[in-house]
Amino acid sequence: MATVTKWPGSPAAGRLDLAPMTTDRHEDELAATPAGGRSTRQKRALALVVDETRDFRSAQELHEALRARGERVGLTTVYNQLRALAETGLLDTLRSSDGETLYRRCGSEGHHHHLLCRSCGRTVEVAGLAIERWAEKVAAEAGFVDVSHTIEVVGTCSTCAAAT
Repeated sequence: MATVTKWPGSPAAGRLDLAPMTTDRHEDELAATPAGGRSTRQKRALALVVDETRDFRSAQELHEALRARGERVGLTTVYNQLRALAETGLLDTLRSSDGETLYRRCGSEGHHHHLLCRSCGRTVEVAGLAIERWAEKVAAEAGFVDVSHTIEVVGTCSTCAAAT
């Protein structure tokens, strides 16, 4: 399954795309505290904003979207909840070109990677058995066990390549 979105910093970034992602999960799952705590008004509000946003967004952008709706949610609460949701796999994360962590509702159930267009910011979720085997092999050769990894492939999509 491939899910396409725009990457912040791209020409399309800055707009809030409100079409919900296709997923079996719903905002109640995001609003529940990943560690098992209670669902609060602030968490439900954040879950709604995340569910309505297709693009990867920074914690500050999500916080600003909450404020624009009149929600009083602290930036620290936003950061903490986003981090916890990312750790449980409910949110995807990417690093922007300036090193900032960006978040988006995870569009795939399993472990996956991202292809990013450096020109327009298009993002495609991909699963790659060859990547998984390579990571396991490299780790084993170095004597590592219980390994996890994140791989983001940055390039130029065919549409942008054709336009140059």
